[in-house]
Amino acid sequence: MQINDPATLAELTQAFAEYEQALVTNDIATLDRLFWNSPHTLRYGVGENLYGFEAIQEFRNGRPSQGLARTVTRTALTTFGSDHGVANIEFVRAGSERIGRQSQTWVRFDEGWRVVAAHVSLMAG
Repeated sequence: MQINDPATLAELTQAFAEYEQALVTNDIATLDRLFWNSPHTLRYGVGENLYGFEAIQEFRNGRPSQGLARTVTRTALTTFGSDHGVANIEFVRAGSERIGRQSQTWVRFDEGWRVVAAHVSLMAG
């Protein structure tokens, strides 16, 4: 299994950049498209545990669309073979001293790269 095949890493990097742009602009349709539409998908947030695509979608539709901007301060993307990868970032938001952390597991399906599991947490700065 090749780790960080350049072509695969470039594809995951592009998918992750699309996700990040959709997140900070509250582009819910793109966020929905980039998450695996399955009851097996999960997202652990700062204040919620969401099991299944429908729960994640409901959360997104109900959250405020303001205050989503953030600055990514560190990124680590790794691919495993041609169809699996992980994305990990650290981020900060204006006016907050807390450091955010986000981890995502991505899988390439026939329809493209999709997040199958995500975790977001905050720690003291």
